[in-house]
Amino acid sequence: MGNTELQGVKSLVLVYNADSGIGNAVLDSVHKIWSPKTYQCKLCELTHGVFVERKVWKDFRKKSTVQLNVLHRDEFKEHYGDNYGYNFSFPVILVGPMNDLRVYLSSREINALESPEELIRLILEKEEKR
Repeated sequence: MGNTELQGVKSLVLVYNADSGIGNAVLDSVHKIWSPKTYQCKLCELTHGVFVERKVWKDFRKKSTVQLNVLHRDEFKEHYGDNYGYNFSFPVILVGPMNDLRVYLSSREINALESPEELIRLILEKEEKR
């Protein structure tokens, strides 16, 4: 992947359907191991394995010219709840200036994906249509 795939987008906000903090991270890891089919954050699953960021996603993130801002559900609600209330289903990827965020990839679209490669492909395809 070159550096020009996402030229029209300056920044994406990825919001996980999980809360922040070490305790939550440990619980999420255990959940991924013991009951992966019931884990509630497909975006977390696509970008991270049980303990670390997936290599293909990390490589994409590092090579991309787009700033990828990652927030957990509680962080998003804390920082943007006054502006957006609870208008988004999580996980979600948003685009736009922070005062006018719009859905770039919906939770429905994210939950239908099976691999980080599919996530990357969908991000790039959506950008080509913009």
